[in-house]
Amino acid sequence: MSGHDAIHLRGLEFYAYHGALPEEQVLGQKFIIDIDLFVDLSRAGNSDQVQDTIHYGEVYNVIKTCVKDHKHQLIEYLAEKIAQAVLAQFNCKSIRVEVHKPQAPVAGIFRDVSVEIWRPAGGTV
Repeated sequence: MSGHDAIHLRGLEFYAYHGALPEEQVLGQKFIIDIDLFVDLSRAGNSDQVQDTIHYGEVYNVIKTCVKDHKHQLIEYLAEKIAQAVLAQFNCKSIRVEVHKPQAPVAGIFRDVSVEIWRPAGGTV
């Protein structure tokens, strides 16, 4: 294995109700998720069979459930929940999760606020 194989899901947009301010949990806002799954893709590359890889449509559904089904105060917590859920359900060596909050309640001009976490499979999450 090369150690550098990855599946990327970029720009997954969801409307949800996360935030430390009460208004955020009532009004909601857009969240954008980027995720990298680090996995050996050599078997899938040789077999051309979906069962030899991680089905990114199924990963999307896990992320959607994490983002939409609960309210959290911190995007750090949301990123951790996404990492835990994906690592529990899919056979990858490690994961990177980035949660963007483009309409964060910050008095200033900015593109977005985000957090990024990296977690190994079987590690302390």
